Amino acid sequence: MQEKIGKVTLDYEFYPGEDLYSDGPVEEELLEIARSYGEEELNRVIAEKNSWPVLYHFSHIRQNILEWLPIRKTDKVLEIGSGCGPITGALAKKAGSVTCIDLSKMRSTINAYRNRECDNVKIMVGNFQDIEVSLTEKYDYITLIGVFEYSEGYIGTHQPYVEMLRRISRHLEKDGKLVIAIENRLGLKYWAGCTEDHVGKYFEGIENYPDTKGVRTFSRKELQELIDAAGSFQTTFYYPYPDYKFPLTIYSDKRLPKKGELKDNFCNFDRPRIQLFNEERVYDSLVDAGLFPEFSNSFLVIAKREEEFS
Repeated sequence: MQEKIGKVTLDYEFYPGEDLYSDGPVEEELLEIARSYGEEELNRVIAEKNSWPVLYHFSHIRQNILEWLPIRKTDKVLEIGSGCGPITGALAKKAGSVTCIDLSKMRSTINAYRNRECDNVKIMVGNFQDIEVSLTEKYDYITLIGVFEYSEGYIGTHQPYVEMLRRISRHLEKDGKLVIAIENRLGLKYWAGCTEDHVGKYFEGIENYPDTKGVRTFSRKELQELIDAAGSFQTTFYYPYPDYKFPLTIYSDKRLPKKGELKDNFCNFDRPRIQLFNEERVYDSLVDAGLFPEFSNSFLVIAKREEEFS
């Protein structure tokens, strides 16, 4: 079964018949916004609503994480975990085609309304595991933006994070790229007094998740090891600042931050936090010591499939 919303196609072949996760009534509000307002009006709506879900799902700043990538009109993109579509539109402007996968029919409907003028977007609604085995195309880019940390829930094997990467890589073109955006479990904001993004507990990630199952993030070293275990990739790390959700600057190992640059450290909009130290001063100390990559709040990883991995 398929449905058209504007020019976007929604495919329900693998939809289980009910949404297995939801943020509740706020999703109805998000749907009404997506139906009623164009992209150029969303900043005004965000200001008027003064609501974290509205900011998170509709801010154009979200698109900064991928907008700079050299995606071409000949490229095919697979967006895993597309949600309400904050990234989908940016990908559609650049790529030849964008195939989205998301478990939630409601969120996929919001995505479709938000990007209804995009004739190169198809949204497949359903469980990733069910849809993945049916994919026949190869993709130039496969994105996991805020998704990789949930691999245990998607896959459920002994090594779910490695297995997730292995399965996804089967659908890459030769020289195709995986794009992963994820929090750093050792990010400086967690030491400074922000709660862990997914479970809302202080120090849960930096203590290596003693009370959490089903979701986890990784240090730079841990993330590199998972990618290495999954196959032959040439890996490049980038460092979105202040984090990957609302990136204002994206640093790299070729251009790391300098002292005095890391001044915008308030990135905890959705819940209270404590302030254990002055993050700007500590960042300057880490920059001096050459340790910024280890304490970046988030990572953006481009893992290019190497030729021998074909």
